[in-house]
Amino acid sequence: MKNENQIKVHAVMIPPFDSIPEVDFSGGFNPALLKDGWGIGGYNERRENMYIAPQYKNERNIHMGVDIWAPIGEPVYAPADGIVAYTANHDEAGNYGGTIVLRHLFKGRELFALYGHLSLHSLNISQPGKNVMAGERIGWLGDESENGNWHPHLHYQLSFSDPEEADMPGVVSEKEREAALKRYPDPEKIFELLYC
Repeated sequence: MKNENQIKVHAVMIPPFDSIPEVDFSGGFNPALLKDGWGIGGYNERRENMYIAPQYKNERNIHMGVDIWAPIGEPVYAPADGIVAYTANHDEAGNYGGTIVLRHLFKGRELFALYGHLSLHSLNISQPGKNVMAGERIGWLGDESENGNWHPHLHYQLSFSDPEEADMPGVVSEKEREAALKRYPDPEKIFELLYC
């Protein structure tokens, strides 16, 4: 990994136009808010009626990552140099499907980045232990059959602590919110560039 004072940052996804609309899904998912299938948003957003799978117990609905909604097969990239730490296929409905976690060194401390809702082919090219460079493609968005049965999007989440597996709670309950905001920082404030 590079010296932390020389961090090169690259977009996590690259849309086919200048900007992605910010979307608010606090009232539930509405695909009409997307621009040609693209949209971004969601950090620390309470989302009603989106997390209805049994594992959420109808109480986990505060989103701890950023979602980038985009068409199936769109590539995703490493924002900074790092190492593939963990991969998994969480194939339960409502879960992440194909998942990759990268480990970065950022301003003197480890930072872990989770990519959820990927194609299963992504797990073939980004295996644990692989070094990745800023801007390197690490995978692609999966379809509903492999991404946890979601409308295609990337769930991108950061953690200051090692998750020790290819998983992080993407949504938390209100009682978990304060602690979660300290552990899972806003990706846009850390890397400042999620798309270009």
